[in-house]
Amino acid sequence: MDAKLTLSFNQNVVDRAKKYAAENNISLSRLVEHLLTQVTAKEYKSLEDFPISDWVSMVAEGEVEYKKTPKPTRKVSKDEFFSSKK
Repeated sequence: MDAKLTLSFNQNVVDRAKKYAAENNISLSRLVEHLLTQVTAKEYKSLEDFPISDWVSMVAEGEVEYKKTPKPTRKVSKDEFFSSKK
């Protein structure tokens, strides 16, 4: 069963990915599904461990930069919640 997912990408990346998908007779949805299947097929400890396919390099722009935000502690989350209720 298919499920819908909303994602946001840079418009240039979307345009190139659509072109690549069309040239390879695959929908953009199936192309993204293929990538997610590959990422979740093995237990990679980080994205840096995942072997990036050639087609990802073709649609990527410049160096890959993974932005990680630190997970707030329970106390910080609790304080933010209660301060927003005031």
